[in-house]
Parts: sequence; C-alpha cells; structure tokens
Amino acid sequence: MKDVAWETVKQDLRGIVGENNYVTWIAPLRQCDARDNGPDGCVRLVAPTNFLANWVKRNYASQILHVLTAAGHPAERVEITVAAPTRQGARPPAPAPDMQAGVATDARARPAAEDDGLTTSALDQRFTFDNFVVGKPNALAHAAARRVAESAQVTFNPLFLYGGVGLGKTHLMHAIAWELQQKQPQARVLYVSAEQFMYRFVRALRDRQVMDFKSLFRSVDVLMVDDVQFIAGKESTQEEFFHTFNALVDQGRQIVISADRAPGEIKDLEDRIRSRLQCGLVVDLHPTDYELRLGILQKKVIAARETYGDPVIGDGVLEFLAHRITTNIRVLEGALTRLCALASLVGREITLDLAQDALADILRSSDRRVTVEEIQRKVAEHYSIRLSDLIGPKRLRTIARPRQVAMYLAKQMTTRSLPDIGRRFGGRDHTTIMHGVRKVEELRGTDTQLAEDLELLRRLLDN
Repeated sequence: MKDVAWETVKQDLRGIVGENNYVTWIAPLRQCDARDNGPDGCVRLVAPTNFLANWVKRNYASQILHVLTAAGHPAERVEITVAAPTRQGARPPAPAPDMQAGVATDARARPAAEDDGLTTSALDQRFTFDNFVVGKPNALAHAAARRVAESAQVTFNPLFLYGGVGLGKTHLMHAIAWELQQKQPQARVLYVSAEQFMYRFVRALRDRQVMDFKSLFRSVDVLMVDDVQFIAGKESTQEEFFHTFNALVDQGRQIVISADRAPGEIKDLEDRIRSRLQCGLVVDLHPTDYELRLGILQKKVIAARETYGDPVIGDGVLEFLAHRITTNIRVLEGALTRLCALASLVGREITLDLAQDALADILRSSDRRVTVEEIQRKVAEHYSIRLSDLIGPKRLRTIARPRQVAMYLAKQMTTRSLPDIGRRFGGRDHTTIMHGVRKVEELRGTDTQLAEDLELLRRLLDN
C-alpha cells in the first residue's frame, strides 16, 4: 500500500470516527515503509506512544480494516508498532486529547501535527506571546509565562495564573504551549481544561482503563490545566489530580495551572491540593487599566487590516472604547470587531457618534459593571490590609470593618446575589453579608469618616 493510499484511508476514517477522535487517535498514525507491508495480509502502522497504539488496536482496528478493504486494499489484520525515539533521550509525543472542552476553536486553530509533542488541536493560533499586549496589570504574569516557555529547566512549579474573566489567562497558557513547540519540539506537552481532565478520568473509571489514564498524564514533560477551580468539590477527581501533580513534580516535570481566583480562595478545594498549588509561583492578572486597554485596541486595529482592509476609525473612538468598556477584554475586542466590520460593509468612517449608536447594547451592559473582586482589591488597598485577610476568617476590628464596607459596596454596585457575594468572601453565608450591609448602612449616617471612605471608594470604582 502506497503512502498516498494510506493518506486517503485516513481521510475516509475521519468521516467515520469524527473529527475529535480522528485528531486524537488516527492522525498521529503513519504507515511503515511499503516494503514492510509484506504479502502476509498485514498492514503495519506506526504510533508515537504505547498508549495510543494499544488504544487504536482495541477500538479502531476493525474500522481501519473495513476502510482499507473498501478502498481496494484488502488486509487480514492491522499491526501497530511504536516509533523509536528520533534521538537519544527524546521521547515520543503525547497524543492530543479527544475533546476540546473549554477552548474556543475554529478554522484558525490548526490540527495537531503528527510529530510534534503538543496538543495543538486545542490551541488557538491567535494566542501567542507576539499577540499579547503587556501592561502594568499583567507584566509579572507575562514575564513568568515567558520564563517557563523559554527555559529548558523547571522554573516555578507550579506556575499558577489567576484572574477574572477576559484578563488573559488562557492567552498566556496557549502562548506557553506555542513557544514550547518552537523551543523544545521534542517535549511532550499536554494542555487540558480541568473539565476535560475530569471527563477523561471518569471515562477511564467507567471503562476500567485507569492505568492508561495514569500513563498518559504522568508521562508528559509539561502539564497545563486551565480553570482548575472546576475540580473543586469533585472528590475522586481531586484525588487523581493530587497524585498526578505529585508524580510530575517528583520527576521534575513542569506544571502550569490557571484559575479564576487564588488557590486559597477556591472553595471546596482539598487543603493538600491548595497547599501544593501555593508552593510554586502564584501570579494575579489584575483588571486592565486604561493604557493597557488602549494598547490592546491599537494592536487589534493593525491586525484587523488583514480581514477588513483598512478600516477608517475616527479620532477619539479607540480612547472612548478604552474608557467605557473596562471589565472584559473579550467584550472590548468584540466591540472593535463590530466597528471594523461596519466600516468595511458601509464604507464609512467610524466616528464617535456612529460608534455610540453601533455599540449601544455593549455600552449599556458595560455601565457600572464593577466586579466583586475589583471592590475587594480597592478596599484592601484603601485600608492597607492584605486581600487574603479581607476575604479570610480573621475578625479583628481593623479587618472586620473594611470587610463590611466591601460587602456593602458589592451589594450596592454589582448585580450579584447575597449568596454569590458570600461565596466571594471566603464562602460566607448570605446572612453574614446581610449583617455587614446593614451595619454599614447604620453607621454611614453617624460616622463621617466611614461616609467619606464610601464616597471615595465609589469614585475610584466608577472610574
């Protein structure tokens, strides 16, 4: 069977097994030299790992034989061997995961390469270091991610990135993976969401293939887990994650984790996992400031020229967007995309008035969209206390009163429910939040200093 015939067979299999399973299990297979496919009715294929070879034998051998026969290449059996390392010390690449939970993929995200060690099927080509705009709020996170991606040795283990929605955590995770592909092509890098990790573990339990699961996750050089907060409260998944974490650290393998909050603030996360996550470098991606948002917009306008020609955006429009859309970079970029598309379709310059009309819905939803986390940070800074103390269990008056102020502002300035606010204050009950809100309401009329603090904090949060 010629190589070109095997490529045709692979494409036929794609339609049978589905895109995700094709990328995971079929695409990494390659045909042995045609001279090795002798007259004994055996088709010999090569897989990059034992795990992948065994899985294909058990689950896809009969389908491969069927498609080969239908394509005019009758065979009696399929033999799958494991590729020898390409150089001393190099290991075969880990297979890509068979689902892409938590990752937005489209035509711009290229499929997994057959010989690289990255789960590139789950990576977005837009999310590279070159496309990441660095500013004061994310400079430390960017520098730490760069160090991990460029170093041949384990640096911070784990590197734990956390922050709110749309602040760049996933972008940096993907950027690390893309950079590793360039700098260390022989390395096996596995990128998964926490939801995907949980799904694969549960499936391994169901199918009695736990050892295969362990073999995959504990044999990589770099493990990247996005949105780790989703395993909180899942006892069996946390147990397996804990042992996987320890196994990789003991082998000197790099781990990169992201979450929407710091390890100490993730409710229902086991203490032993929380401790492990805090033993490396924990970096907070702060909410963007005006200068960073403007820089992002300016860079996106340049990139938009490839899609929309040369959109004409009038003076003051980008500055207006950077000032008004403050909470989420994805929303900010979406607003710019809408304006560029409008400029291309109607052939007009996007003036400030036209931008306000075209983005009326986004601007309305962005008004007063202050987050609980932003309130907590501002209050902690104002009263010169640590954020962990503000959220934590300490009841000292110097901490309890600022905590009540933060609770009051969260109730007044956000649309979050009392139970939701309570969860963001270390898992407190909603009655505790109600008490704090009422206490501040009682005192603000008699305590002039408290009233001034509230007014100042409101102004800071509104800007």
